Parts: sequence; structure tokens; C-alpha cells
Amino acid sequence: MTNGLKLALGLTAVLVVAVGGEMLYLHHRNVVDQNMKVTRRGEYQETPLTEDQTVFLRKERPDSLKDERTLIGKTIWVSAGGQLDYYKDSGKHVDYKHPVGVLLGAVPLVVKDVFEQVPPKTGPAVARIAGGQKHILLAFTMPKSADPNTVYATPIGNYDDGSYNFLSDEIFFYDDPHVLYKHWGPEMWSHIDKHEPVLGMSENQAMMALGQVIYPHGDTIGDRSVGYENNGHSVTIDFVNDKAVKITPGT
Repeated sequence: MTNGLKLALGLTAVLVVAVGGEMLYLHHRNVVDQNMKVTRRGEYQETPLTEDQTVFLRKERPDSLKDERTLIGKTIWVSAGGQLDYYKDSGKHVDYKHPVGVLLGAVPLVVKDVFEQVPPKTGPAVARIAGGQKHILLAFTMPKSADPNTVYATPIGNYDDGSYNFLSDEIFFYDDPHVLYKHWGPEMWSHIDKHEPVLGMSENQAMMALGQVIYPHGDTIGDRSVGYENNGHSVTIDFVNDKAVKITPGT
């Protein structure tokens, strides 16, 4: 994967904090190796993981178009909320000059196709996913939208310098986040699905609701102020003990 593609999503946000596969294993080892402390009796005490940190996020690790096309017919959910424009698919082709909107967190998509298209050299279309020689686009319908039968598409990677580079593992959940994070409760999920901030939200919940384009003020997650681009409707949230205590709309 090229450095440009790796940075395309990563420079503007962090993904929802959760641990999957080897990430859970590595975190556990770090906890054991670095964060264990000796009690008075000389015993070790392990720092407990939060419920969010124990969520298993499945990864597909595609290497080819054939791998990516195994998603056709399946439902996936948006993880990288607020980061990617999507376009109307006019038959394995999109008009990059006319995006329909921005994909929002936890929105379900039904995959219809995977195709390639030469992207523009510059502009918003290649701001998140580097253009390369070709973009790889995922075509989908949005079953909970006002027009559930219309097919749209969004870039999920590129082909460049003889190899494919996919970001679908970072862009999507392959399992329903409402189930993965069921411990958030139905009331909190009702706010997240409406993409609205509410007092008491954690940083993870706010990012799922408002998107991953964030501007943190401070390094301590859960005890700082965070600005959210929120699809053009900016908002700043102050967190104390990982609970939203103040919500200030942008001007």
C-alpha cells in the first residue's frame, strides 16, 4: 500500500476505538508487558479493558478485485463516517464533479458491484483516497434511505504502480455495529442513528454519530475538547471522564 493511500484517511481522524484480531492480542501483550503493576504481595494486577476495546472487528484483507467482489450481495456498515463522498452510479461510472453526499457512520449499505475508473488528477475526489492510475469503487444501495433502489458508488482504494491498494477494512464494518456495540444501549443508538450529539456521549459514540473528521484539543481521550466537522455542521464537545458535558454548535 502506498504511503499516500495510507495517509488519505488517517490524517484527518482516528477510527472508532475497538480491538480486533491481532490488535486485541497486541494490546493484551502491551498491557501485560508494560502496564502491570506489583502489589504489596508481589503479585501482578492486569489493567482491565473497556467494553469498547474488547469488541472484535472482522477484517477481510483483500488483495485483488476478486477478493473485494466477495462483498457483492452482502450488507456492510460505514465505519469511516464523514470522510467519503459518494456518487450516483450510472453503470460502472460516476461523475466525480457531482457527489450526492457524504457517507455517515453506522449507515448500512448493500453491495452491488466493484469496478474501476480513472479519477481526476486533483480535487476533492482524490483528497481522501489517492487517485493512482485507477480508483476502485464500491457500488451499493442504501436500504434505509428515501430511495433504497438507487445505486451509488464510492472509492475504496486504487490501482497504482502494478498493485491494488484497498481501504475497505478501514472504511466499513462487516458486522452490524449496533450489535458489536450493543452495550451502548438503544437510547444512545437512537441518537447516533440520527447523527446528533447528546450529553453523556463518549468520544467513540460522538465520532460514530458525527464523523471521523475531528479536531482534538488535548491528548487525553475522554478528557478534552473535540471539534467535529459533522458534514458541514461543526460542533465542539467537551468531555470529562469520557462523557460529553458541554455541546457547542459551530458558528
